[in-house]
Amino acid sequence: MPSYLSPGVYVEEVASGTRPIEGVGTSVAAFVGLAPRGPLNQPTLVTNWSQYVASFGEFTDGYYLAHSVYGFFNNGGTAAYVVRVGGSEEGAGAEGASGRAVPAAPGTAAPAALPPGEPKELGTFTVTAIAPAAHGPLTVEVTDAEGEGPAERFKLTVKDDGKVVESFEVTASKKSGRAYVVNQVKERSKLISVTEAAPAGQLARPENQTVTLAGPPAAAPVPAATGPGQEAHPGAGDYLGDSADRTGFGGLEAVDEISMVAVPDLMAAYQRGAIDLEDVKAVQLGLIAHCELMGDRVAIIDPPPGMNARDIRVWRQETAGYDSKYAALYYPWIKSFDPAIGKSRMIPPSGHVAGVWARNDSERGVHKAPANEVIRGAVDLELQITRGEQDLLNPIGVNCIRAFPGRGIRIWGARTLSSDPAWRYLNIRRYFNYLEEAILLGTQWVVFEPNDHKTWARIRRNVSAFLTNEWREGALFGTQAGQAFFVKCDEETNTPESIDLGRVVCEIGVSVVKPAEFVIFRLSQHSSGTGELEE
Repeated sequence: MPSYLSPGVYVEEVASGTRPIEGVGTSVAAFVGLAPRGPLNQPTLVTNWSQYVASFGEFTDGYYLAHSVYGFFNNGGTAAYVVRVGGSEEGAGAEGASGRAVPAAPGTAAPAALPPGEPKELGTFTVTAIAPAAHGPLTVEVTDAEGEGPAERFKLTVKDDGKVVESFEVTASKKSGRAYVVNQVKERSKLISVTEAAPAGQLARPENQTVTLAGPPAAAPVPAATGPGQEAHPGAGDYLGDSADRTGFGGLEAVDEISMVAVPDLMAAYQRGAIDLEDVKAVQLGLIAHCELMGDRVAIIDPPPGMNARDIRVWRQETAGYDSKYAALYYPWIKSFDPAIGKSRMIPPSGHVAGVWARNDSERGVHKAPANEVIRGAVDLELQITRGEQDLLNPIGVNCIRAFPGRGIRIWGARTLSSDPAWRYLNIRRYFNYLEEAILLGTQWVVFEPNDHKTWARIRRNVSAFLTNEWREGALFGTQAGQAFFVKCDEETNTPESIDLGRVVCEIGVSVVKPAEFVIFRLSQHSSGTGELEE
């Protein structure tokens, strides 16, 4: 209390009884991957594409970090932390044919392009290995395509030591355009090439068979560089990192504002044979564990490339089997223009999806499901998903990306990878992250306050005022505030035993708006003149 010692008028500032709780940001992404230069294992904040280029360099042929960050900003993202892994502290990668940095394999400098292997006949076509196998003999299988279709349609599967690494559904007819086997393999394959071995009028679907390819002759290894100009393919351990050393995912633990995490270059390492599918699973499980540990961020999972709808269903349920409310999977890959090679190419969707999340949060709010939204910069898809295929994928938590005539390429799913129905929808998980963080930061003043009725009442007022505003913004369900939430902080939640332990317990319940995933209109006929519409 102030002292009043002489007569006069005194003006005093009185603290407000309510301390408003403010919303927190939900749109800060984190990307872990490869870049030709920049700080190693240090989360670096970039707020636009120019800042990224200044710190990490431009597009790199064969890798996806730059493309993902560019897609993030292009789709509405405003801030991202980038963690560069698998290289030297200062090194810029060796210059590739595109004139931009290309990371080289561990223990070598950037090698010259290898000559192709010996071609093998596939009926009226020939197939050739253009890259060495990573683990064993490279084989190509010709099998029947799934379902009904043109007689010349077939499936081409590339295996490395018995494991599927690439798969294409193609035709032997040029009239089919993009699905033509030569075009498809040229556009998508990193391991083989297919050429015509007969005139156009004689081309025919090859018989079902398996051929073993001789890989290109290996280039002589060059001793590893120790200074600038050397990059290494990261292994699973580089991505997982260590929280004590602040490496890999561990380096992100110290950055509190991150709300979404993606690792697009994990698939680049898999495509180049630096890791296998078991390593992919290990890294993705590590990413999910990181998000669950932090409790305030969600992992955006990329699927392996070259999978059709049946393959991704098997991979999701049997191979990966992820079950987490802190992760979401998007399929298929998208096609976007790549300045490094001067044409469009397939890239994993996670970076663009993160940008859509950020744009949705800004325009509508984190409570709105980030779906039925156009992916800017996507010119095509790796595979056109049918409604029947999505009927199989949506219930198991695969968020499909689909192309709609006249409406562009859109995200057409908003589910987590959780088997718990309470956490089925992505917007509910992310909205709870938002509520928890906002209430946590907005009630720090309570610590060391008197644990009595006055403090409890102030907590109720502050939290109720915040949730009332959320209800008015449309984030909570109910025609009245009392139906949308409750806040309880009284003698019932704060027993004498709890008070003796120095605890203040406040129970909060909210009714979150769920997305209208299935919109159903029931139509029926009615007789004219009855005056009533039969439902």
